[in-house]
Amino acid sequence: MTSERSDRARNRPLAQSSAILAVATPGPGFTEITPRIAQWLGTIGALDGVLTVFIRHTSASLTIQENADPDVQSDLLDALERVAPRGTTYRHVTEGADDMPAHIRAMLTATDLNIPVQNGRALLGTWQGVYVVEHRDRPHSREVVLSFLGTHREG
Repeated sequence: MTSERSDRARNRPLAQSSAILAVATPGPGFTEITPRIAQWLGTIGALDGVLTVFIRHTSASLTIQENADPDVQSDLLDALERVAPRGTTYRHVTEGADDMPAHIRAMLTATDLNIPVQNGRALLGTWQGVYVVEHRDRPHSREVVLSFLGTHREG
């Protein structure tokens, strides 16, 4: 940060903004939400701070992953299938045979992410995207909580 920018940032009070995104998932796989996050940061006038992204579910998760080659996502889903396979006998079957493997996969991945924000932009790498990872076999509507703490544009 330049010293002029540091002075401006120092003079702005910290504020918190939050929202809940409804994310429709088509079934197992990755649903990118990076553009929706960027749009929300713009809407609230975010400048510098930290964005927390939290998913309110135990059978879906969040990840920051490569968004250039879809083979990465396919390979990751294959790896999760090897770690927590469907078709294995589990005690918890109340919600279906796909539910317990989904819980295991969500436990091994992330339910929250923290992303630095500078000048209104999430500081993701060139090939990084933020994804909801659906671990269940059918489509779902998932809730993702966005919370930004930092400086905001005036007005």
